[in-house]
Amino acid sequence: MTDGDLIDKLGGPAKVCELLNIPKHGGIQRVQNWKARGIPARVKLERPDLFLPSVQTAATGEASHAAG
Repeated sequence: MTDGDLIDKLGGPAKVCELLNIPKHGGIQRVQNWKARGIPARVKLERPDLFLPSVQTAATGEASHAAG
């Protein structure tokens, strides 16, 4: 899945602004640019729950596997 696909799956640039608490004025265009340029690594690392679901799933799976 590309970053653009992920933004669309999350509800589009306006919704992503909302999820990240980015002001919509200027923020929507910023997130729209991420669809072409990629989501900045800093943003992905700040919100892995939104942008790195496979890492979250792997981490959760490893934790539950180790405990079980």
